[in-house]
This record gives sequence, structure tokens and C-alpha cells, in this order.
Amino acid sequence: MADFPIFDLGAFERATPEEKTRLGETVDEICRKTGFLAIAEHSVPTDVIEAVWQSARAFFDLSPEEKNAARAPFPGYPYGYLGPGTEALAKSKNVDTPPDLKESFNGGPLAVPAGMTDGEALSFCYAQTIWPAGPEGFADAWKAYYRAMEDLARRIMRVFAVALKLPEDFFEGFIDQPISALRALNYPAQTVAPQPGQLRAGAHTDYGSLTILLPEPGSRGLEILSPEGDWVSVPPVPGAFVINIGDLMSLWTNDRWVSTLHRVVNPPPEEGGMDRRQSLAFFHQPNWFAEIRCLDTCLSPGDEPRYQPVLSGPYLMGKFKATVTAKAS
Repeated sequence: MADFPIFDLGAFERATPEEKTRLGETVDEICRKTGFLAIAEHSVPTDVIEAVWQSARAFFDLSPEEKNAARAPFPGYPYGYLGPGTEALAKSKNVDTPPDLKESFNGGPLAVPAGMTDGEALSFCYAQTIWPAGPEGFADAWKAYYRAMEDLARRIMRVFAVALKLPEDFFEGFIDQPISALRALNYPAQTVAPQPGQLRAGAHTDYGSLTILLPEPGSRGLEILSPEGDWVSVPPVPGAFVINIGDLMSLWTNDRWVSTLHRVVNPPPEEGGMDRRQSLAFFHQPNWFAEIRCLDTCLSPGDEPRYQPVLSGPYLMGKFKATVTAKAS
């Protein structure tokens, strides 16, 4: 995918208003087509990335017993360790497949907003992250990276505002207390061939406003469904994050922007398809009570919104519950 779009965030932030408008138009075009692009010159410190990357690898290198000490206490608990065979993402799209070939560690917001009393928010999005006993420094590295991703997501949302012909700070009030989640994913080395239809991560869309993905350098397997209906590889771009928009942004833009179906496949064994692969995914989600309604700039004269307004948190819970139901069926 030689023409995979790469957006220079630093150049945007240094640009004049006129240049920002032009760059925003480029992002608008990308999000209309696939909603996937790479973000370069992001200014996330290298030491923050390296620390969480090495901490995640060291955690996944632990014995199953050590990892399971930080496991989610019951099915559906959002944070902590999820072992192999516990998730099949394609079922969120009502496609029955064998379990995905992965394990993960998951964490949520680092603090509860003052005055938050919503029971569902407190029991789900603001549930405690179950920190592992080791490796040393894991929680500190995780929290530093989480904060860096919150800041990067905020900056990308400023780009999105310009792309949608809105004031650059339009989204600020929607994302000052986001209910985002961070997930470290490990796709273990495979010693036997996958079952028929079994992938490292089944085809799915993401739920929120945007996802920030850090794939392992040189890794392969991430694919997106193109507008023509073909599965197309997404390359890891050295020094860049891969981002994609989620279902909530499609709702916000009245389907002007696309929440694209994507998956992680097993490349052929001779091309490293059986090798271990690691990634970090930050799922950005607006504030629990943020009302998401069709943006005026995404409506042509005489058009009507395709969706009713929703609240970010209850919308996320609805998506989650539908996925749990699909897994159980």
C-alpha cells in the first residue's frame, strides 16, 4: 500500500490558518474514503514509547500464572489481563469465528472526574485497572503512555475540527474528561496452523471517535476493507502512529466519514505469519455525558440527520453489551 496517507501533525500545528484549511481538506478526503492514516511528527517522546513497549513485552513474557494474577475478575470486566481464546472480535459483526489468536492487557482512565455519580460509568469505564505485580515499573510506564495518547488524541481532534470546517477548538468541551481505554496486544508465535477462519483479530470496527495504533516495526497482518470491497494491507510506518476513526465519528459526521472494517490476518508462514507480533491501541472516547449529534457542517441544505443524538458513555455501553450478547450466542 505504497500510497498509504501520512499526515505531518507538526507541520499542521505550525501552519498558518490558510495552510491549516488546506491540510484539513486533505484529512477530510482521507476520512471520506477509508478513515485510516499515519500520523508523523507527533512529538510523543521516544522514551515514553520505549518504556511502555518494553514493559508490555516483559509482561507478556511472564508465565501464564503470573499474567493470570492480573486477569479480569469476571467475563465482561473491561480491564486487566485477557488470555488467549477469550475474544472473537468478528462476533461484534455477527460473524461466528474461532477465538482470535491473541492475548491482551487493558487499562482505563487514570482518574474519576469529580462529581461523577453515574453507576454504569463507575462500574465500567471508571472501573479499576488491575495492575500486575510485575514487571517493575509497568504501571508507571503505562500511565505515562496513556497520558501521552490522551494529549495526542486531543491534538488530532483539533485537526478533525478544521477538516470539518469547524473552529479548531470545537471538540475541546467534548473530550476534556474522555473515557478512553488503552490495550496492549500480543499475538503469540504460532506452532500449529490456525483453525479455518481463525485470525489474529477478526474483522471489526472501533466504537469511539478515533483509535491510535502503534504496531510493531516491520510487522504485517493489519488489513482494511477498501471502498472497492478488497482487503488491503496497512503497513507500519517507521516513527508514526496509525490512526482510524470509529463508529461514533461516523455518527457525528452523518456517515460523511467512514468507520472502516479492519482485521489482523496471519501472513503466510514464509513471510513471518507464525511469528510473534505486538501492538498498542488507544481507543479514544469522548466524555461520558458528551452529546453526539450530527454536525451542521455535515448536512447539505434540505438533508436530515441519519441518526438520533446519543450520549458517548451510554452509546459505548450499548455497543459493548451487543458484543457480549454476540459472544454468548
